[in-house]
Amino acid sequence: MPDASNKDAAQGAARDYKDTLFLPATDFPMRAGLPQREPEFLKRWEATGLYRRLRERAAGRPKYVLHDGPPYANGHLHMGHAYNKILKDIIVRARQMAGFDANYVPGWDCHGLPIEWQVEKEFAQQGRKKRDVPTAEFRRACRAYAEKWIDVQRAEFKRYGVVGDWENPYVTMSFEAEAAIVAEFLKFVDRGLVYRGSKPVMWSPVEQTALAEAEIEYHEKVSPTIWVKFPVAGGATHVSSVQPNPSGSELLGASVVIWTTTPWTIPGNRAICYGPKLAYGLYEVTGTEKVVDPKTGEEKDPWAKIGDRLVIADRLWEQVAAAAKIASWNRVQDVRPEMLSGLSCRHPLKGFHGGYEFDVPLLPGDHVTDEEGTGFVHTAPGHGQEDYAAWIASGRSQADIPHTVDAFGRFTDEAPGFEGKEVIRLDGKKAGQDGDANEAIIRALIEHGALLARGRLTHSYPHSWRSKAPVIFRATPQWFIALDKPTAGGQTLREAALAAIDATKFTPPQGRNRIRAMVESRPDWLVSRQRAWGVPLTLFVHGKTGEILRDPAVDARILKAVEAKGADAWFETPAHDFLGPDHQTEDYEKIEDILDVWFDSGSTHAFCLERRADLKWPADLYLEGSDQHRGWFQSSLLESCGTRGRAPYDAVLTHGFVLDENGRKMSKSLGNVVDPQDVMKEYGADILRIWAASSDYSDDLRIGKEIIGSAVDAYRKLRNTLRYLLGALAGHSEDEAIPVADMPELERYVLHLAAALDEEVRAGYERFDFKGVWRRVFDFCALDLSAFYLDIRKDSLYCDRPDSSRRRAARAVMNVLLDRVTRWLAPICVFTMEEVWRARHPSADGSVHLELFAPAEPAWKDEALARKWTRIRAARRVVTGALEIERREKRIGASLEAAPRIFVADPELMRLCESVDFAEIAITSDAVFEQGEGPEAAFRLPEVSGVAVLPQKARADKCVRCWRYRDDVGAEPAHPALCGRCADAVAAHDARKTAVA
Repeated sequence: MPDASNKDAAQGAARDYKDTLFLPATDFPMRAGLPQREPEFLKRWEATGLYRRLRERAAGRPKYVLHDGPPYANGHLHMGHAYNKILKDIIVRARQMAGFDANYVPGWDCHGLPIEWQVEKEFAQQGRKKRDVPTAEFRRACRAYAEKWIDVQRAEFKRYGVVGDWENPYVTMSFEAEAAIVAEFLKFVDRGLVYRGSKPVMWSPVEQTALAEAEIEYHEKVSPTIWVKFPVAGGATHVSSVQPNPSGSELLGASVVIWTTTPWTIPGNRAICYGPKLAYGLYEVTGTEKVVDPKTGEEKDPWAKIGDRLVIADRLWEQVAAAAKIASWNRVQDVRPEMLSGLSCRHPLKGFHGGYEFDVPLLPGDHVTDEEGTGFVHTAPGHGQEDYAAWIASGRSQADIPHTVDAFGRFTDEAPGFEGKEVIRLDGKKAGQDGDANEAIIRALIEHGALLARGRLTHSYPHSWRSKAPVIFRATPQWFIALDKPTAGGQTLREAALAAIDATKFTPPQGRNRIRAMVESRPDWLVSRQRAWGVPLTLFVHGKTGEILRDPAVDARILKAVEAKGADAWFETPAHDFLGPDHQTEDYEKIEDILDVWFDSGSTHAFCLERRADLKWPADLYLEGSDQHRGWFQSSLLESCGTRGRAPYDAVLTHGFVLDENGRKMSKSLGNVVDPQDVMKEYGADILRIWAASSDYSDDLRIGKEIIGSAVDAYRKLRNTLRYLLGALAGHSEDEAIPVADMPELERYVLHLAAALDEEVRAGYERFDFKGVWRRVFDFCALDLSAFYLDIRKDSLYCDRPDSSRRRAARAVMNVLLDRVTRWLAPICVFTMEEVWRARHPSADGSVHLELFAPAEPAWKDEALARKWTRIRAARRVVTGALEIERREKRIGASLEAAPRIFVADPELMRLCESVDFAEIAITSDAVFEQGEGPEAAFRLPEVSGVAVLPQKARADKCVRCWRYRDDVGAEPAHPALCGRCADAVAAHDARKTAVA
């Protein structure tokens, strides 16, 4: 019979020590279930009044204001909306946690054509045309439509996790906002910057309104091209700004040839521009080629005739000759620009239906080039900005500009012979395509022998960004804000805006050059629209003088009415109620155009930032897509500079467009639209937020299944790290903490890393480097924690006595790490970090979003220690690289089976490595260092010079509890299968268990 000691030893060897290990324990699930969990957090935040509590906590702090660019209240949100709002939310939350009062007030743009169009369709379904609907009823329907979509979009925005004053947003259609917009407009009137002019503007026949550049997008369009002969008539005796050219007789019998892609503008032609510095020649046609009819195959003569004498820029002659099927020619003589000065031509349609009986002067124009066309520019001052400028510069008046096209893009009686022809089709399946106007003009030119050639050209052409239909340039009376008229201070609005641009910080920096170039070259601000749904231009104009009425008493009555009843008051109130006793109603025209909606949104700073006590003016930041350099950024800039002399923002951040995975623009027709709602239903909003934060907003960005998959993978790794930390801290209390000075070097090194990262995170958020913040924190979790620190310390965490200083230090550091990572990523992963916070602090009625970024303790920083451990980690990488090969070749299983020989050439590095328990750091059972380069067969890494490793297996016995191969296994008779450390831990465990029992 064996004695008692042998019996205990046998029992110790056979015992299962699993219950003596201190394994992580947490209810935090491995599977996130974000689509189900996130709505629960939204409900909780609403129930606990998170937004209200944020404002209460922030009371008294410095304000930080990101002013929301208002999305349009029309339709469901797309991925661009999601990206934009998430970026804004990251900034607001980060500023709040950095110690600011960062209130976010969302807003909506509610007026304008898209809503008006949809409402028109709804009335059409009821059998009612817009013209049959009273204005008041129509505007009420527009307001109701906008209200409906505000509610829809508000819910969708909140689902992204965006925190803000959703119950009190600003909307441009509120009575307060409409009154403020009117007040802002009247300030421009008072400064004498508003005027009416009949300039050519971009006009949408489909929408029957003028459009600003910000409402235009460019698409490819196939246009007819024509070369037209203008017969020389001689010296221009009616030209006021130049003298008749007596040498014009030299060119009599010749024709000046123009080229255009808009044949429909020929009836509006009133001049031809030439380049004063170009070289021209007089060419005589001596031979032509036959033209084959593509339909019949019949050969025909071209429109060019033998004997034609044509004036064309020398550089372009051969191109024109090829287009006109001219086979041979003689260059008769030079045509110097001075020969063209004062010359006039007959209109090519002279005599057509008794019209066009005027001569067409030749005018100098610096905009004329010989890069394409003929070197002559057909000039219709009612249909182009440069045409108009050349016409006015020659001393001619607006009164001489014909209005050949009406609001529907149809020819008027000022285009004799073409009345009613459509430039753009408005109805039917071909709506938005070219109408019959071009072909009618071309047929008439052929009949008059004026057409030299025709063709087709695919080119970039302006389209309405709403209707997607082509626009035209059309001269029509419109209201403008002058950019170059000096104000009382002597500075023009353009000058003030350019100075404000220079004073603004732009992220990325190239945004400054982009908006500056746009402001430098833009025409006067076209602010009138011929629609119904919007804020009116509250103007009275004297019927005889055309002067705008400027009367403070009238303005006060207008503002009072709009404040009480909204903009509808302008349309519903009789004029005499505004004019009062000092002005006769019959003397004044009441303007009923509405303001450009960009003026609405450009005024948001006035009725949101300035009027809310919880905000401030100017804003710290405006953030929108890069297209807003010509949109909201610019309209806000001009509005504020015109009324306050500076920009309404201190900084501007712009982001690119969201494209599909292949870099293509998303469209339903391509079937490549990624819907944010679909992404959230499958993965959750935090995945969208990670995608947004990890993308480079300075350029266009992409999204698709593979890209979303990368965000999902990163999220899973991050979640696993956080889950491990939560489990490792089960039962942890602050009583376990020990002073930093008493901690092992490894813990002090990790605290230094945390302190350094804290600085990087704060600085990254401050400079809007969200990608950098995400990448650094993610890498810290994946590389510094999961693959290094936590991997090393799991042995101590599982196997050390609970009261051991090493384990206590590790848990204290893990507590710090979990706290800091949760705070650092709270602005990005708003739902997951809240879940982590609640798991760590289950009894607290709190939220991570109510917290601030916690400052690092000064004692954590230790640059010398960091330099030491940087070198130790480099040597460790060589060891782990060598062991990875051993595992792959199945020569070892776990790294604890190894006891590598490590050769170090640098004595200082060897000293550093031997000053720590390198086997613990490398997660091996032993590590033997030797001075020198090591044998040739040793494993090396190119990036770590002077370190070589020979893997070898550990020779000691294996501890069945910690799995280390230790020489002291069996030293404790009661636990013959354990090493000394584990035997001590088990004894403590058993004693504690007995005491509890």
